Amino acid sequence: MADFMIGMCREDIFVNDVRLNVWIGGKGAPILLLHGYPQTGQMWRKVVPDLLKEFTVVCPDLRGYGDSAKPRDGYDKRNMAKDVAELMNRLGHDLYAVGGHDRGGRVAHRLALDYPDSISCIVFMDIVPTHTVFQHTNKTLAATYWHWFFFQVLDLPETMISNNPEDFLRYVLRSWSTKSDFLDEEIFQEYLRAFKLPGTIRATLEDYRAAATIDLKHDEADLQKKIKCPVLTLWSNTNKTMEIFDVVKIWQERAVNAKGQSIDSGHFIPEENPEMLLDIMVPFIKEVTI
Repeated sequence: MADFMIGMCREDIFVNDVRLNVWIGGKGAPILLLHGYPQTGQMWRKVVPDLLKEFTVVCPDLRGYGDSAKPRDGYDKRNMAKDVAELMNRLGHDLYAVGGHDRGGRVAHRLALDYPDSISCIVFMDIVPTHTVFQHTNKTLAATYWHWFFFQVLDLPETMISNNPEDFLRYVLRSWSTKSDFLDEEIFQEYLRAFKLPGTIRATLEDYRAAATIDLKHDEADLQKKIKCPVLTLWSNTNKTMEIFDVVKIWQERAVNAKGQSIDSGHFIPEENPEMLLDIMVPFIKEVTI
């Protein structure tokens, strides 16, 4: 493994019957950072150095991703939220801020609903709630989120992606971004190494499959339940899917206190525009936690 998380220590921690690969560092109020698809916890490498100056930072590879374990099941967001809730409890953090990008944001949403007294605030990056996505699917959304629907097919996506994982990964990272140089070849090769580990492709597809099945059932049961902590929602100003929604209004319907804005970036905000992300995210978290 190539380690780009400067200033952090890597550990294997067992929680909820799964082994998580975790980076930990810094001092101060704790922040849990949850990555998205198709990356690992190392997607936070550009924001971690500044955060470590004032916060304790915890960056796990989610269940099924990176160097974390890849069990056959357990990819519903309720169970993945339990993974990270137990992780933070194991590390001695009873109250913490959460930043979630993409799939990690969906885990963060469930975390806030199921463990409301543990979360001081949440920063969602480039998502609206899963239930909202499926309820408002149209031509634009289906074209942009093509992978959501392709991944629902059993077995075929595993076969096709496994046949040429490098070209698939390069295509996804390139087509969802706006800056061709936001990844250098070294970090791409690290993502590719993790993506090609036995079980990763299947596990990450199960993440999406759970979103269209059991996660929807859980979300529908909790539609009237609001996130108690302050919410900041940030989204790419080039994400065509986000143009369908009034993003702030949607999160205001799901949270007691929500605000947000778009960011000059493609989908991979922490890697494409880390400076702007830090400028907006850090004051929001400090206002709540320090």
